[in-house]
Amino acid sequence: MKVVCDVLGVARSAVAVKRARRPEWRDGRSARKVDDSGLLEEIELHVASLPSYGYRRIWALLRRSRESLGQACVNHKRVYRVMREHALLLRRPGVRRDNRRHDGRVAVKQSNARWCSDGFEFRCDDGAALRVTFALDCCDREAISWAATTGGHSGDVVRDVMLAAVEQRFGSTQTPQVIEWLSDNGSAYIDLRTRSFARELGLEPLTTPVRSPQSNGMAERFVKTMKHDYIAFMDKPDVPTALTHLASAFEQYNERHPHKALKYRSPREFRRAAASVT
Repeated sequence: MKVVCDVLGVARSAVAVKRARRPEWRDGRSARKVDDSGLLEEIELHVASLPSYGYRRIWALLRRSRESLGQACVNHKRVYRVMREHALLLRRPGVRRDNRRHDGRVAVKQSNARWCSDGFEFRCDDGAALRVTFALDCCDREAISWAATTGGHSGDVVRDVMLAAVEQRFGSTQTPQVIEWLSDNGSAYIDLRTRSFARELGLEPLTTPVRSPQSNGMAERFVKTMKHDYIAFMDKPDVPTALTHLASAFEQYNERHPHKALKYRSPREFRRAAASVT
């Protein structure tokens, strides 16, 4: 039997156990049937409104809704199985091969220690371009402030976003401690007026190495999330409509979007949990 098992690549112990089983033996692992119809309806409801979410984020939304109702949370493995059986899983992307090296760490362990900023643009259906600048906390991932314009990413817009972020977090125009302000080397960020204004607010400007967008990876990831999960599906026939829906997208991201690094809590859920602990 050893030669046969070696050729087939199976363990002799497993073959011996199978040979010793009685004829009436049945595998009981799949004997229990579970009704997934109710869970499937919940999953389909979330997938319909957020079709770019994978099973982990759908599970996080189910957990949130059930916790609010005082119900037992469903296991993420069961969510995966149901979504797989009903062809609701996302298609796996190809392997990305990036030769650019980045050994640093953008994330920090507490809020208001480092903020990052960047911008992105998209076009409305009528061809008008909207350019968005934002500020993001590198711990809780909340989009603290943002501004959109049909013009360029100017220093004036960046300074407005800086001031709005400080006022939003602290209710004043001065931070209680120095906060790092991480950005790329765009002209709006390296402008002497912008850097001077940042220090007046209590922000310490930091820039990434040239041609190294991964050094501001959290902001880059946020841009991808906004475009992939929100802008791609929202109505944007013209600038006023796009601005209205963009505001809803930022609010939905801050209040409901699950993050793996936050144990699949949204930024504001994470901040509320941290505040309740302290």
